[in-house]
Amino acid sequence: MTKISMIVAIAKLQAIGQNNDLLAYIPKDLKRFKALTTGHTIIMGRKTFDSLPNGALPNRRNIVISRNEALKIEGAEVVHSPEAAIELCKNDEEAFVIGGATVYEAFLPKANKLYLTLIDQFFNDADTFFPEFDESEWKETYREEVADDHQNDFSYTFLDLERK
Repeated sequence: MTKISMIVAIAKLQAIGQNNDLLAYIPKDLKRFKALTTGHTIIMGRKTFDSLPNGALPNRRNIVISRNEALKIEGAEVVHSPEAAIELCKNDEEAFVIGGATVYEAFLPKANKLYLTLIDQFFNDADTFFPEFDESEWKETYREEVADDHQNDFSYTFLDLERK
């Protein structure tokens, strides 16, 4: 059975996006995202796909969930439900859910692992949020705290959680 993992950068108040874009450019976070997801299936909503600057992410199987039955996307497989996405990757060892908020909400009850980047910053203009979850259902498997780096004026923490 496929392990469903979710990967997301979350700021204060569960904020994850603004105007269909990330809240902050964090090179170390993007490098971690690439290292974790390369060679795996990634599952996303259509708006998240539209936010990718160069279309489908290379060296990954891209699955896009959309209500639009006629939608075709070069370099990606389009499905119309979370269940259909899971069915497509049922033989994979691990599949990564990469957003957006509606897709995270649909997959959270099914997720086995969360790869979080916790941004120690408020973004007042954020318009997209990660769903609340019960931390008591998860155990910490990795933590790396990063103080203010030369590209950002805030600290952040890489936190991996596995469902108990």
